[in-house]
Amino acid sequence: MSTTRNRAAGAKPGVMLALATIGFAVNFWAWALLSPLATRFTAALHLSSLQQSLLVAVPVVVGSLGRIPVGALTDRFGGRIMFPLVSISTIVPVLYLGLVGHDSLTAILVGGFFLGIGGTAFAVGVPFVNAWFPPERRGFAVGVFGMGMGGTAISALTTVKLVDANSLRTPFLITAAVLAFYAVVAWLVLRDAPGRVVPATPLAARLGSTLRLRITWQAAALYAVAFGGYVAFSVYLPAYLKNGYGLTQADAANRMAGFVLLAVLMRPVGGWLADRVAASRVLAGSLGVVVLGALAQSFTPGLAPVGTIAFLAMAAALGAGSGATFALVAQRAPAAQVGSVTGVVGAAGGLGGFVPPLVMGAIYGSFHSYGIGLALLAVVALAALAFDLLAVGRHREPITA
Repeated sequence: MSTTRNRAAGAKPGVMLALATIGFAVNFWAWALLSPLATRFTAALHLSSLQQSLLVAVPVVVGSLGRIPVGALTDRFGGRIMFPLVSISTIVPVLYLGLVGHDSLTAILVGGFFLGIGGTAFAVGVPFVNAWFPPERRGFAVGVFGMGMGGTAISALTTVKLVDANSLRTPFLITAAVLAFYAVVAWLVLRDAPGRVVPATPLAARLGSTLRLRITWQAAALYAVAFGGYVAFSVYLPAYLKNGYGLTQADAANRMAGFVLLAVLMRPVGGWLADRVAASRVLAGSLGVVVLGALAQSFTPGLAPVGTIAFLAMAAALGAGSGATFALVAQRAPAAQVGSVTGVVGAAGGLGGFVPPLVMGAIYGSFHSYGIGLALLAVVALAALAFDLLAVGRHREPITA
């Protein structure tokens, strides 16, 4: 035990943050492998618009709900164990989908279900990073870690190109190899923070306590809109651009990658701002931009320049809002429950991304228009803005050490 503490004491927070961020990115890369190929599977398997939405949404909902137990387990066992475990577990569905599980909708949904494991990496990294940094730097540190969500951009930029240049199995085999390499490095190098608080109470009791915290539900509601909006766009934007604007699959995937990249870059900015001003104010500004962007895009304007501006503004706002939300968690959640709170809040964010693609698919299938769906996003963002201003900003619990 003393040897483990000594090794942890000699580790550098910056190195731990970098490795955690890479692990998040690698697992999110795997988590998002199906989205760029959705239109290809739709054509090959003759799927309906709703079935196409279901194909990309299943990994999202599983990865979201899985964050609840994974976050609680990280509180107990630490990121040094959980990061390699999640990475190794994700290799199995990646190989299954790449080698045998892509010839029918049922097979893809089964693989996508277990591919959701990769999405739980977020609930490992937040408590791990949180323990390595003092309260006044946690917003920025967790925001930097959140840049790992750019793993979806890696998938968007490479998956279709690798399939076209080689075969369908190529991106899956490469991702599996990267996951395996990361799992080994994480096991050898990662160390939990020396002062990490390890809970002694049973898992069920900790989850029950977490659900009674005000910050859990406040952050969950806001994250469902902020990160949920990001996830929804990142998985459904290629289909939206192809159906709504007639773009090619490759062009749509590239534009989605640009959306993701901007959101990723703005996440630490949101955390950094939340370290300096109230996180609720950062969220208010972010949600206001989403309301305006969604309203503008609901009229399906031309991509140049109005549509592009609307999407990029929403990308920046959703990224900053996501970073500010977890700055709020890092500041207000009890130290021993950050993982549990993160699990619930992360699940809410993922579920927030699960519903919109299904709604958008159903609306487009019925009306051949996405305007109603984007108008609904504006209404939801407006409701979240009101909640932030009237409830979250009025309850400011002291920052926890």
